[in-house]
Amino acid sequence: MAEAVPGSFEDLGKVLLHAALVGLAAGVMALIFLGGLELVERGCMQMLAGYKPLRAQGEALLEGAATGSFRPWVLVFLPAIGALGSGLLTQLVPETHGGGGDAMIRAYHHQGGVVRRRVIWVKALASMLTLGTGGSGGREGPTMQIGGALGSAVARALSVSPRERRILLVAGVAAGISAVFKTPLGAALLAVEVLYRDDFETDALVPAVLASVMAYSVVISVSGESILFAHAARYPFVPSHLPLFAVMALFICVLANVFLLTLGKVKAWSDRMPVPAWVRPALGGLALGLVITPALWLVGARIEAPGQGLGILGGSHGAAQVAISGAAWLPGGWRGVELLLLLCAGKLIASALTIGSGGSAGDFAPSLALGALLGGAFGRAVQLLLPGAGIDPEAFALVGMAAFYGGVAHVPLAALVIVCELAGNYDLLVPLMLSVGIAFVLLRGRSLYHAQVPTRRDSPAHREPERVDVLTALLVRDVMPAGRPYARLEPETAAPEMLRRMSANQWQDTFPVLAEDGRLLGIVPSEVARTLATPEGQEAAIIASDVMQRPVTVRVTDDLRTASKLLLENHLRELLVVDEGGLIEGFLDEADVARAYLQATRNPGQSGAHSVL
Repeated sequence: MAEAVPGSFEDLGKVLLHAALVGLAAGVMALIFLGGLELVERGCMQMLAGYKPLRAQGEALLEGAATGSFRPWVLVFLPAIGALGSGLLTQLVPETHGGGGDAMIRAYHHQGGVVRRRVIWVKALASMLTLGTGGSGGREGPTMQIGGALGSAVARALSVSPRERRILLVAGVAAGISAVFKTPLGAALLAVEVLYRDDFETDALVPAVLASVMAYSVVISVSGESILFAHAARYPFVPSHLPLFAVMALFICVLANVFLLTLGKVKAWSDRMPVPAWVRPALGGLALGLVITPALWLVGARIEAPGQGLGILGGSHGAAQVAISGAAWLPGGWRGVELLLLLCAGKLIASALTIGSGGSAGDFAPSLALGALLGGAFGRAVQLLLPGAGIDPEAFALVGMAAFYGGVAHVPLAALVIVCELAGNYDLLVPLMLSVGIAFVLLRGRSLYHAQVPTRRDSPAHREPERVDVLTALLVRDVMPAGRPYARLEPETAAPEMLRRMSANQWQDTFPVLAEDGRLLGIVPSEVARTLATPEGQEAAIIASDVMQRPVTVRVTDDLRTASKLLLENHLRELLVVDEGGLIEGFLDEADVARAYLQATRNPGQSGAHSVL
């Protein structure tokens, strides 16, 4: 199938139409997934175990149901049973193990945007079993992977190019997040930002926005136009509070490191278990039930609400909601701070056991919940310490949410916009910028998604013939002529001798000036020969050290774009190629660069044109 001209209106219109189809499909699939998850949760958690789930204000899709009497002995084993069923399902499609975010990113960079169609149903059913029976995770991770799989399926059905297939995968990811989180712009930004550590997939931004809007419209047409979290209408900006937000960001970074370390330890423990892969999520679920159920019983007795969902098991939005707006059972004062910190620790352990053992649950929502719980506890503590400062703990919970996920996922811009959309205003923009910026810098060496690559330049997806920058792809060693004898100068070489050596070597344009030990001291370009044509008798007074310039060199591992830049900036026609010790290995002429470029681009089907899609 022939492609339309990159960047043309015809091409743009087709991609946007296809993205709209992906958004509609993702919205419908999200409703099926969310409704199914609530039914499984209602039957298993509420009726069998008597556990009352904790949900955010706008989270429920179906009408509520009665909760049975609390049966902790059932709750101990329920997560293991669900995880066992999930593990058996994911054996059919191994890439559906875990949260789903890494698998989606890997598919974009290394699989040409191809995701198997069976991922859609297997990931949905496996996540229903994991989360509906108490596994601690989020719904966004599964919907990211489901949406990406839908985008890939639509692309293959329409027989589009590999480039558009990847764009539609990203559009599907945006649609999946938007359907669950109800933040259409933030979801689109997250989809194009999460692929890289330091970059954006700008080609996919407009299609991602359209798909996100379509999925959001489908979901709110059924659930109503409600925000996910209940929160205050306004958050007054107080400049004197900014240092407090900065301090909170430091605590967020510590918590993020602990979470990533714990998650890594659980993954390593799970991988070492001498059991089949499909059994490992069940072992994680059993450990989850054994650790968390007694804690729920003890905490429930203290707050006189045994079996009350505290946001530790199942989805994570309820925990974030408590941190933001509180709850009837959440005590005030320092007891409230202690309970939020206890819930934070419980959520961290529960999420690490679920996701680290391979359970099909997202890591997006737990990250938000952990940031919100710590931020809410910090805000309440500061409010108690500074009673007259006008501290709003709710604002700290929202900012903590963005700082945590923005830092560990390297998505600072998306995190900013998501929280502003959740709050319905930009009152928190300045503290968000400060806190997310601090977290982004301090967590540079850590990442929730190991499949991320630094920039577009590092992605295999952008090394295809039609997209490749040939000068960047070629190294000096690929084109440098080797073994040619060259003329060299000493600092004391007089002008007549310089002219003689230059004229004796026709191919050389740059002449190195070397010390006795072989060190490179400088260079004399051939153009300098013109300055040596002085009145007879005077040229003998000029020596090489008088006219040499600073050495301009490259190494064999540098790319031709770097070499070309040096040639242009220094007005040279030739560069010296040196090794790590500074010894000359050869010469690179501008003609060598031009010849390599022409050879690399001689195929008329290869084009470096950049598309706006």
